[in-house]
Amino acid sequence: MDDGVVVSVDGGNPGGLWPDRAGDGQWFSSEPTQELSPPRALLRAGADVGGKRIHLGADIGAMGSSVALLMPGTTKLFTIVFGLVSLLAVLFIPYTTYAKYLKWLTVSLFAYVAVAFLVHVPWRSVLGATLIPRMAINQQSWVALIAVLGTTISPYLFFWQASQEVEEVKNNRGEKALKHAPAQADAQLRRIHIDTLVGMAFSNAVAFFIILTAASTLHTHGITNVSTCAQAASALTPIAGHFAGALFVCGIVGTGLLAVPILAASAAYAISEGCKCKTSLQNSPRKAPGFYAVITFATAIGLIMNFFHIDPIRSLVWAAVLNGIVAAPLMAVIMLIASSRKVMGKFLIPRYLRCIGWLATAVMAFVSAGVVLTWK
Repeated sequence: MDDGVVVSVDGGNPGGLWPDRAGDGQWFSSEPTQELSPPRALLRAGADVGGKRIHLGADIGAMGSSVALLMPGTTKLFTIVFGLVSLLAVLFIPYTTYAKYLKWLTVSLFAYVAVAFLVHVPWRSVLGATLIPRMAINQQSWVALIAVLGTTISPYLFFWQASQEVEEVKNNRGEKALKHAPAQADAQLRRIHIDTLVGMAFSNAVAFFIILTAASTLHTHGITNVSTCAQAASALTPIAGHFAGALFVCGIVGTGLLAVPILAASAAYAISEGCKCKTSLQNSPRKAPGFYAVITFATAIGLIMNFFHIDPIRSLVWAAVLNGIVAAPLMAVIMLIASSRKVMGKFLIPRYLRCIGWLATAVMAFVSAGVVLTWK
């Protein structure tokens, strides 16, 4: 990007959780596969799973590389440790149990916000570039844009968030799918609405300041190609000094340990539903062997990827690019489901959400086309 600043704005997937809370207690991945044969359902799920594997492997590698900045030992050793820890945690510890502790490590990401106010930032130029961005029409710009969009509207979230929403319906006493308990609609949809707005506001604000801080500290000093964790950590030097590496590691490890189980489980939801297998993180591996077999296989593939000399930072970028390209057709499926009176009944999403959702889908498709058409 010309100005080194990109803002990720989420207008997409406004009905992403709506169909699953309102529907018949089925996962998002099972809704569009009701009329598909297992091979076609698996093909549809597989279109998204490929991006998850790259993303999962990159997250494991990034955790290993970041810890190697602070502790004696090789990156490969720490990568193996984090891969095994992530897998064992999914298999034997309820995700909600350790997520409530790990999320506090992600508070370190707010250091990027603080840095932006400690270094020289031309705020007038930043505001102008944010409201009226300038972009060169070339491959590099299109790839950067689809990567930003791919981190905001990631396909794996369609499976994970929707699956967790339905699990809440099944596990919380008194809760039912809204088609069968319409009296719960106002409270549940209000909760989903607030959760989405607050979550996206914080995530996009942090993303904005990470980009702004990197542009103000790295780009201004001639570092335009961040390829190592050490380079990425140096963006925090103005606020943390010699402790910049430790602060960076807290953010990477916290978000990584939260993300790896989500990536692995979302792939398991997608594939297992296509095979009509039992799926639930509330079940033990003994009760849902196929589901947990997919999780184990996905984590193993992600771990193995790191032994082919793949740069974890570059892998994260290309995982985001692939997520962005895959997102458009999946967003179209979501919008078709959420707009179907046959599926949604009286909980059909309102017209303004249909307009916003289809507009976001069109934007994702347009940017994806720009990547493909300018590819060399």
